[in-house]
Amino acid sequence: MKLIVQIPCFNEEDTLPQTVADIPRTIEGIERVEILVVDDGSSDRTAEVARALGVDHIVRHKRNKGLAASFRTGLDRCLALGADIIVNTDGDNQYAGADIPTLIGPILEGRADIVVGDRQTSGTADFSPAKKRLQFVGSWVVRKLSNTDIPDAVSGFRAISREAALNLNIVSAFSYTTEMLIQSGRKRMAITSVPVGTNPKTRESRLFRSIPSFIRKSATTMLRMYSMYQPLKAFFYIGLVLILIGMIPVGRFLLSYALGEGQGKIQSLVLGGAFLVIGLTTFLIGLLADLISFNRQLLEVTLEKVRRIELALNRSASATGSSGLGLAERIAAIEESAADWPDSEPESNAPAAGPSARAPLPRRIRSDRR
Repeated sequence: MKLIVQIPCFNEEDTLPQTVADIPRTIEGIERVEILVVDDGSSDRTAEVARALGVDHIVRHKRNKGLAASFRTGLDRCLALGADIIVNTDGDNQYAGADIPTLIGPILEGRADIVVGDRQTSGTADFSPAKKRLQFVGSWVVRKLSNTDIPDAVSGFRAISREAALNLNIVSAFSYTTEMLIQSGRKRMAITSVPVGTNPKTRESRLFRSIPSFIRKSATTMLRMYSMYQPLKAFFYIGLVLILIGMIPVGRFLLSYALGEGQGKIQSLVLGGAFLVIGLTTFLIGLLADLISFNRQLLEVTLEKVRRIELALNRSASATGSSGLGLAERIAAIEESAADWPDSEPESNAPAAGPSARAPLPRRIRSDRR
């Protein structure tokens, strides 16, 4: 069982040493703990500091791409490195590294695919009353949209199983926190939370410039993700609101017309009719978006299978010494060496059909495909 702790960083040379020092290197139930630093185009010495600290892996972006892109890069790299569990923490040492064993506990017990650290913000001194209320309301909205029960929706202290990481597709350019919950909740992954501690604040957040900016970007992400995974329901409610608005002036015109006072009320009919047409069009858009969403689901299934095959090929190529070959040559090399693998087994007991019969794929590839 391998655990990799990924740390997305942007100009964190001052706080990274303490963050790395707080990460436990020995955890019960884990054979190996490794640390991955994702340097998101830092202009300071973040990468050099990470290297001096002896972190196991460093990935660098040539320019700053944002937190969501860094998180996505970290997940891909952790999967390629063979992580069974991935823990994401911040480079500003906000989260207590000593709580990592508690965070991964539900995954080790087989109770959860994703675990979110609950900072218990209602009692955090670093949060102002307004920020506490905003966090409560925002987390409540995310719970409703994602059909989960996570009290701290924007916490970045998270543990993710390998299976969950293979199924996550982060597309947001702002932050992964709310998108990840909505996506995993709608995919019916097992998600839970555990209380975790926090360290004193070392700096102001770089994710957003102001509270209004954070609200606007978070609301946009929530609306986009919910519409992506529940398009029919989202457009149904929008269309329903438009139709109800349109029925008011239309009803006013009909009532006046019935009383013989319809003259001069034609404007109400035109305005209401316009809203009714827009509302019905919105319904049709929702139906079309719902049909398109099935194609998205097929694409996600295909992407998951491609990831599994790619990871299996990389692992097998390393074992057979064929990592420098092309894809076709690597597959051929894997198949030729399959009989020599200690954990390989034939697909059947039937004899080969002839000289063109192919050797069975190794079991480790077949298990990844499942």
